[in-house]
Amino acid sequence: MRNLIRSAAVAAALGAASISHAQEDLTITLVPGLTTDAFYITMNRGAQAAAEALGITVDFQGAEEFDPVLQTPVLDAVIGRGPDAILIAPTDSTQMIEPLRRASEAGIPVITVDTFIDDGKYQDGSGDGDFPLSYIASDNVGGGRMAARYMADEIGGQGKVYVSNVRPGISTTDQREEGFKAEMAENFPEVEVLETQYNENDASLAASQFQAVLARNPDVAGVFGANLFSALGAGNGVESANKAEDVTVIAFDAPTSIVNNISSGLVDAAIAQHPAEIGYFGVMTAYAVLTGQSVPTSIGTGFTVIDASNVDDESIAKFIYSE
Repeated sequence: MRNLIRSAAVAAALGAASISHAQEDLTITLVPGLTTDAFYITMNRGAQAAAEALGITVDFQGAEEFDPVLQTPVLDAVIGRGPDAILIAPTDSTQMIEPLRRASEAGIPVITVDTFIDDGKYQDGSGDGDFPLSYIASDNVGGGRMAARYMADEIGGQGKVYVSNVRPGISTTDQREEGFKAEMAENFPEVEVLETQYNENDASLAASQFQAVLARNPDVAGVFGANLFSALGAGNGVESANKAEDVTVIAFDAPTSIVNNISSGLVDAAIAQHPAEIGYFGVMTAYAVLTGQSVPTSIGTGFTVIDASNVDDESIAKFIYSE
């Protein structure tokens, strides 16, 4: 089992290493899954905070859509500019292996953030994609399990639910679905998980998919949106069907749009990641590598559940993704 390190310990270890080996002429490029999503914008804020603390430069370069076909030329252009290290959220666990291998073979250290390539187990001598040095992200399986527990509690431990997802092959959303289904199967046997609906990041499609599921299963009790657009679409579909009182909607991620839907009652809860921490520790990890330090192959960041009971709390505001 790969080494999963909690954030506080990593902060202490990497922070000490970095400060003692200060180099101010380094450039690290952060390649997000897409540049227009509040999650990655917030991640970049964390990355820039680390860069400022270290006195180095972090560039933010990416495509406007979450698509390996679009991410690959961006990555190739980044490789051509020769940064000292690359932080990247790969848009496909398989298709981005070879493009990232080109960076590694060019002598540029690769660290993945949020998403991973291959099986996410790095530096173990197995698999085509074990060459990145570290993976910094939330425990997405754990987040999926958290969503399942909340869902089961809301629907009284029984009923029909389904997962609204993007498409197979995205490591994070695959794992969220995996965790959700595993938790239901292991601990809530009276909850029936229907067939997953894939929406290609299209909220309108996710909304129409809810209508189709509802037509086949008038007693559907819940939807887990595995990412922003899945949750927004599912919530819109529930609203259009006048089922907000009957169907529980759980979202993964917490941009302002989702939080507003919690306030209005359209979404019941959001599993909020800590993207600023991911960006911060990504930069710290890359810096430690560049200054000759050993780094863990996996670094985990936390979650916060946002629902009607705490959505207006000042202490929760820092976990809302902002543009």
